Amino acid sequence: MSRSITITNPAELHNPVTFGYSHVVDAPSPDLVVIAGQYGSNPTGAVDSSDFAAQVERSFANLGTALAAAGLGFQDVARLGTYIVDHDHTKLEALLAVINRIWGNQPPAQTLLGVAALALPDMLFEVDAIAVRP
Repeated sequence: MSRSITITNPAELHNPVTFGYSHVVDAPSPDLVVIAGQYGSNPTGAVDSSDFAAQVERSFANLGTALAAAGLGFQDVARLGTYIVDHDHTKLEALLAVINRIWGNQPPAQTLLGVAALALPDMLFEVDAIAVRP
């Protein structure tokens, strides 16, 4: 996978890859694309499922659609913001499964926030992104 960014995880810091993120993403280009929060919605905006893992899958599919609209792909993502309602280890594992499938051992920088609620009552997960145009 060719990237417009360089991922670095300094040996002096803990290995964050097992937690689904990287410490440093160097974006040499100032051409950034910001993707708003994507959630497990269908084209009408309704949440498709009450299942957390299904919402994560759909959220990342929607993120992929948003990236493609800008002529980009997952390989161009430099940073993720992830938001989990009532965060716990089981939900983290569901998120990590998707991140590992998409990015393998070079995930983007990420901040995960456990939150009490999101914009809509049925939302359990949301992801936003910053990508770099090659």
